[in-house]
Amino acid sequence: MGALAWLGIPVAAGVIAVLWASWAARPRRAVGDGASLAEHQRFLAAMERSTAGQRADGGGTDSSPSS
Repeated sequence: MGALAWLGIPVAAGVIAVLWASWAARPRRAVGDGASLAEHQRFLAAMERSTAGQRADGGGTDSSPSS
């Protein structure tokens, strides 16, 4: 019975290794760049709008009057 355990442990480890290797080498799903780029462009446009308003009224959050 002890010999069976000594044989079963490496066999089980080999099966687990094969399953992990097949999972790790699976083809990845294609990620659509178009949607990501469009979201990034919308983000940049929003940042331009928010910083353009700050530059027009003095350029910052400092509320002290200029001398």
